[in-house]
Parts: sequence; C-alpha cells; structure tokens
Amino acid sequence: MTQPISPSDPSDRPGSASPTEPASPSVTTDPIAIAGSAAAASLAAQPSAVSSTRDIVFVSLFAALIAILGLIPKIDLPFLAGVPITVQTLGVMLAGLFLGPRRGALAVALLVFVVLLGAPFLSGGRGGLGVLFGPTAGFLIGWIPGALLVGLVFFLLQRLAPTKVLINAFMASIVGGIVVIYSVGIPVLAWRAAMPMDQAVAISLAFIPGDLLKAAIAAALIARFPNRERLFG
Repeated sequence: MTQPISPSDPSDRPGSASPTEPASPSVTTDPIAIAGSAAAASLAAQPSAVSSTRDIVFVSLFAALIAILGLIPKIDLPFLAGVPITVQTLGVMLAGLFLGPRRGALAVALLVFVVLLGAPFLSGGRGGLGVLFGPTAGFLIGWIPGALLVGLVFFLLQRLAPTKVLINAFMASIVGGIVVIYSVGIPVLAWRAAMPMDQAVAISLAFIPGDLLKAAIAAALIARFPNRERLFG
C-alpha cells in the first residue's frame, strides 16, 4: 500500500530561511541619514563643551578676583598672634555665592594651589609653601570648604525662600565664610602659635566685626547683580 506523500516543510526547501534565525539588522548606507545622525550627535555634545568652557572661565575669574583683593594692604595688630586682617575672605564669600558650591570651591582651591607654588597672591605679598607653617595656615585651607558651604547653604536657602536673596546670602556667608573658616583656622592657630584653644578663640573674635561687614557686602552684591542666575547654569 502506498503511503501518501505529505507536503514538504518550507524550511526544508533549498534557499528558504529558518523561522528561528533572527533577521540581520539593516545598516543604512544613506549618506543623508548618516550626516544627519552625525550632526545630531555634535549638537548634543555642544552644551557640555560650552558648560565646561564657562566653568573654566568663571573659576579662573574668581580666583583672580581673590588674588586682586590680596593687593589691598593687610592690617597687622600685635595682639592677633600674627594673623592679619585682610579682605580676601570677601572674595571667598563672593565665589560661593556667585558660582555655587562646586565652582566656588574650585576657584578658591585654584588660588590656594597657585599660592603654594610661590605666587605672592596673599595679602602682604605672601606665597609659597611657607604659608602652611604659619599661624594663618588653617584659615587659608579653610577657605576651600568655606566657599563650598557658602554656595551650598545659599542654594538651599534659595530653594526655601527664593525672594529673600539678601538674607539668604548673608546667612550663607556667615555659615561658610565665618563659621567654617574659623572652625578650621582656630585649631591650627592654637597649634602653630603654641597657645591654649580658649586664647586662640578669644583672638579670633577680633575678626568677627570685619567678617560680618564682608558678609553684608557680599550679600548686597549678589542681591543687586541682575544676571546672577546665569552663573549658576
């Protein structure tokens, strides 16, 4: 008895593709499509490049500003244990307020780095590694976290009360520009000058009125600057 012949499976036919084999992805060779993709990728990369350039410019600008403030003569008083009165902390406050925490700290760190290399950018023409062995070393190093905290506190306060720019900036300058810097500077002053901590605190209190005035000036400047939002972008 002859068995019926079943129709053959299409996959068994010569030249037919197996249904389980994935189709190979198509690669476009259209020059217009390729050019369009390249242009889109280039445009997408431009904002980050522009932002990086702007960051470098602002960081360098405020580092230079703090250095310029160092040209103003310092005031040395005999009862301050070798710690001079300067206006450069005003620049530290301004860097944090105008640039924000990250770029503000970078601007101050850049200045400190250049000073340690020997540039006489500190008030009184001081510079070089020797500044790390004096009584003011802690205050100098404290500038970096000080600018960071000025920017961070100002940012947070602006989120809570965006219309109170003057008050927010003043409070941020006190926290970062006074409390943080003193927290680093006073222990180093006591150590380098070989004095009790309470005496170092008492000496540092003489700087409070001037630093409060600097905080007020910094707050007034940020409040009156019409395009301050652009610096945070």
